[in-house]
Amino acid sequence: MSDDEQQYYGGGDDGQGYDDGQYGGGDDGAYGGDDQQGYDDGGNYDEGGDYGGDGQDYDNGEQYEEPEPQEEEEHQEEEVEENHEGEDERQEEDVYPEDDYNDQNEDEHEEQEEHEEEHEEEQPDEEAHAQDVDDVEVLDWSPEDVSSPEDLERLELSGHTLQATDSGDGGGFNVGSMIKGAMDGFGGESGGGGGGFGSIVGTISSMISVGGGSPLSNTFSSGGFSHIAEGLIAKAAHRFLGIDERTGAIIGAIAGNAMFGMGGQGNSLGGLGKLILDNIVSGKFRRKVDPWVSPVAGMPKFNLNFYAERDRCLQSATLFEDPEFPAGDRALFYKTPPDQEVVWKRPGEIVSNPQLIVEGHSRFDVKQGALGDCWLLAAVANLTLRDELFYRVCPPDQSFTDNYAGIFHFQFWRYGKWVDVVIDDRLPTVDSELMYMHSADHNEFWSALLEKAYAKVYGSYEALEGGSTVEALEDFTGGLTENFDLRKTPRETILAMMVRGFQMGGMFGCSIAADPEVKEAVRRDGLVMGHAYSITALHTVQTSHGEVVLVRIRNPWGNSKEWNGAWSDNAPEWDQVDASARPPFEKDGEFWMSFDDFYREFEEMELCNLSAQVMNEINEMTGVDTSQIDKRVSQWAERANDGQWDEQRGTAGGCSNYPNSYYRNPQFGAQFTVTADSVEQDGKVTVIVALLQKYRRELQPQGLDTLPIGFSVYEAPTVGTPLDMHYLRNNKAIARVPVYVNMREVTVRFRVPPGDFVILPSTFEPGQAAEFLIRIYANGALQFGTLQG
Repeated sequence: MSDDEQQYYGGGDDGQGYDDGQYGGGDDGAYGGDDQQGYDDGGNYDEGGDYGGDGQDYDNGEQYEEPEPQEEEEHQEEEVEENHEGEDERQEEDVYPEDDYNDQNEDEHEEQEEHEEEHEEEQPDEEAHAQDVDDVEVLDWSPEDVSSPEDLERLELSGHTLQATDSGDGGGFNVGSMIKGAMDGFGGESGGGGGGFGSIVGTISSMISVGGGSPLSNTFSSGGFSHIAEGLIAKAAHRFLGIDERTGAIIGAIAGNAMFGMGGQGNSLGGLGKLILDNIVSGKFRRKVDPWVSPVAGMPKFNLNFYAERDRCLQSATLFEDPEFPAGDRALFYKTPPDQEVVWKRPGEIVSNPQLIVEGHSRFDVKQGALGDCWLLAAVANLTLRDELFYRVCPPDQSFTDNYAGIFHFQFWRYGKWVDVVIDDRLPTVDSELMYMHSADHNEFWSALLEKAYAKVYGSYEALEGGSTVEALEDFTGGLTENFDLRKTPRETILAMMVRGFQMGGMFGCSIAADPEVKEAVRRDGLVMGHAYSITALHTVQTSHGEVVLVRIRNPWGNSKEWNGAWSDNAPEWDQVDASARPPFEKDGEFWMSFDDFYREFEEMELCNLSAQVMNEINEMTGVDTSQIDKRVSQWAERANDGQWDEQRGTAGGCSNYPNSYYRNPQFGAQFTVTADSVEQDGKVTVIVALLQKYRRELQPQGLDTLPIGFSVYEAPTVGTPLDMHYLRNNKAIARVPVYVNMREVTVRFRVPPGDFVILPSTFEPGQAAEFLIRIYANGALQFGTLQG
């Protein structure tokens, strides 16, 4: 636990937290002050905090039935008595460790225990009181019934939780990534909520003016790392120690391809790739990774070290064969075998001169094979757009020439840790052609090998059938990704998220749903269906019809496939704009289009939020200090904790529809503090909470599917103490997942004043066991720890 977390849990005189028992939101003591966001004194949800969000591709699952209210009442008396027998014991044991408290908080905790003992004596009157406070509307709804802000407000007031099994169950309501307070900080009253669409446009124009007329973007979104790397090399600012600056070849490497007679070419690296490779080879950078270990019980654990195994193979002149993921049927499937004969071959047995990495347009052109993993293909395509992220997953210190021994490694984010996944290069083929993912250039093999490493992580190639792009993007970046369905999310929310994403150093992807009959079909307007694009900048221009917001989009294929509508290259709309006010066309394959056209023509948008930890590692890997370049960009603070719903331990309490067991779920305490670099500058903190259930894809062969999950966030009445059943019955959440869905991760973005809060994650039904990871991103100071569980 860090020093700042010890200070938080130990109290102190920093002035944060509570003021006479109230959050500092205004003289009336109401939560949130005068911004019309959140709840008023009566706990009523206000329309100003309307949710927006996303739709995603979810795994199919069985429909879960909502509990009947009368059944809950029939068992209420019996369960209340049982629930309270161990309540004091649990609250004494399942709190923050003793050393996290100072004397002041210990006294506070003792007073709380005394209060609980007094309350225990009053238990006979408890049931009648509980029936009074539960006198709220009971909604016999499905998610399809929530189709308007008014419906959502009724759902919030009821405190009831719904569930869905896929995006189609959501009706007009978005599930997965929820947003509350998106308009905060865009005009409006001081310290209050935001304005409308016009206020966001005004904010963009102001930022562009302050930035000297440059479009609103950041280094990650614009692809600026490559430009910086080329500049460092041109100025001789980087001294190459381990590689040949001209060719990128590793100095002193063994020509493994010649040793094994396999053919092969060295990697074709650009400036950034060479910088990263030299930093790795010379020892300037060595990232901290854990060895991959199978989650399946009984599987052998080899803890393979890539460098040690490669050296062993070179010394013994033997090609590596992976003992953890041997080439065979088990690697291909767990249930349904392929309907064709599969032969495993190394790249040098498929083509005469295999190459791992070829920088340029060919690297962006990845094709899907016989596997139904288009979700993974979309994430891979997004990964190729950012060299600094691509080389974190696919380290450039491996090739089919330098030190080649049939062994490769890829690095993935896995539930809070980076793991190094070592594989051999035997790939499944049919008629001497790659069966699964492959590059358009048949000599390039990074995508096929990356897919194999990813299949190893999840147990088999078949385990990669069906998923969401967000899932793979997080595994490739370690970031926290939000997904937005442009058909269901208000246009002002989308534009607001673009602005905040650029301000916080995030990166964007967008796409149009694929044509099931034609892979990557090209439309008349030049856009390609089923193709991954990236959003690189926002700009505004003055025209005779008023101010127009423009979006810059990058197609990695180059200029052959570009938008040809309004504001495209050489479109007549540019005649209305003075030449000096026109934004630049910096890259081959980039084009501009109006925001309204973007919102109408595209269907999905992903925002990958990168924390300070991710950015710092990229700075170390590249030698480029982004804080000196993106001086207008703020950074997310990140904290994470593991947890578990365990029926035997009594921590699998189900959602708030089950009030007699809901409070038994794991609980986490968080404190948020506004910092001077807050992008909204309205006295609040933006928070993103993400709940991720672990190992469900890996354990599909054992019959474990993803569960409907969600969470709620409450004001903390007492620092360092879990919430009991009485508090949860009498107080509404300030933010929550109102529709539980069986996907790997659900997120909620919301805004709060400084203070202390409790986060309570759960499955939809009680008694469902699973492990989870809960993450918090905040654009302010953040402390986070376990209260119970």
